[in-house]
Amino acid sequence: MLTVLVACSKGGCGKSTLVTQLASHWAQEGKRTAIVDTDRQGSSYHWAMLRPEGTPGVLGLEGRRGLQKLPPDTERLLIDTPAGSSERELEPLLEAASAVLVPVLPSSFDLHATLGFLDQLALVPRIRRGKLPVALVGNRLKPWTHASQDALAQLAEASAFPVVAELRDSQAYVLLTALGKGIFDYHSEQVRSQQQDWLPLLRWLKRQH
Repeated sequence: MLTVLVACSKGGCGKSTLVTQLASHWAQEGKRTAIVDTDRQGSSYHWAMLRPEGTPGVLGLEGRRGLQKLPPDTERLLIDTPAGSSERELEPLLEAASAVLVPVLPSSFDLHATLGFLDQLALVPRIRRGKLPVALVGNRLKPWTHASQDALAQLAEASAFPVVAELRDSQAYVLLTALGKGIFDYHSEQVRSQQQDWLPLLRWLKRQH
């Protein structure tokens, strides 16, 4: 089973977006996919509950105890975490993870907060020994602006972890989340162009598995 932990100290950076979009991708691939949502807001859990009929289902479980309720045939697991979680609070979840994703927004405030969190992660024994891979995902980017490009450059320079994907800013994620869907549940040309943003991340995750 591939277990992906999505975490960041900063709220509103797109953790649930990563979780739900990856879940929709793997569900569409026919993988038995589950979400364990440890955030009290329960955004990812409620998204899984909203999946409409005719769309491949995703099992949603609430709280850390959800890890104990996973069906034994689960192939893909995504763990959504609360904002502000420290390395120590995440430790039990990190032990279960195959890989860690950290979404980052392109602002100096977010970069500052995230770099402190990444410094904490770097001290986790499994991560320090190279046994637990960590990757960064630039989120809500405007690729045509200097601000987004400068933020990515600063992140790449200041962090030991690679930036493996750059996701453009789009209202599609907000609209689809409210429907219990993701961009991988559609096949229109407009949506396919956004799916391309995810390919580097999907390839990176495949290598970790």
